[in-house]
Amino acid sequence: QVQVADSGGDAVQVGGSLRLSCAASKVPWRVYCAAWFRQAPGKEREGVARLSTGGSNKYYADSVKGRFTIAQDDAENTFYLQMNNLQTEDTAMYYCALDLTAACATSAPIPVDYRNWGQGTQVTVSS
Repeated sequence: QVQVADSGGDAVQVGGSLRLSCAASKVPWRVYCAAWFRQAPGKEREGVARLSTGGSNKYYADSVKGRFTIAQDDAENTFYLQMNNLQTEDTAMYYCALDLTAACATSAPIPVDYRNWGQGTQVTVSS
């Protein structure tokens, strides 16, 4: 069973930066889709960034383009979300999720397409 562990959340001030990490283990696929989602209280879970380990295409939500960067460490099945110029609206629980490459075929990440989730890491941005 795939295991996913996300970490790196913290409390920062507006304009600050954080790097979230996602460590995956027992991954049975050579190529797969990895995504970062976030969920704020009272709101639906939304996909903010996504990549396929087998390609160069990356997805970013409009709200984070130019500020967030998703990257992978090929050797370690580890993924990162570098978040710069954080704003109060970025406050949320952030989750890493993995699944087959088909999950990367949609125009935007869809939570139901991912079966393997981290436990979540809290990001709080204050002014």
